[in-house]
Amino acid sequence: MSKAQDTLFKTLADPTRRTLFERLCREGEKTVGALTERAGVSQPVVSKHLGVLKHAGLVRDRHEGRHAYYSAHPGALAPLIDWTSQMTGFWQSRFDDLEDLLKRMDQ
Repeated sequence: MSKAQDTLFKTLADPTRRTLFERLCREGEKTVGALTERAGVSQPVVSKHLGVLKHAGLVRDRHEGRHAYYSAHPGALAPLIDWTSQMTGFWQSRFDDLEDLLKRMDQ
């Protein structure tokens, strides 16, 4: 597994971070305050999670006056999409081999 994949898996392993990322994907750009309203955790905790998401490349921020606006960067999921594609091919091959073996055993 690549370092990028490892970072993304570790980042998205936390349910609060996944929820924040998903909200930004669905709802678009939000301030920390707007994200905190439905997060179920305090503003400092949301800010910390956003920092981790930003470090992983999953969110971007822009500053306007005293406010920071965060938006999702779904393109950063590319290493995970590559990994899942590789695993799909790996397991499909294994299932095909198993199916062939079972057919031979039935003969």
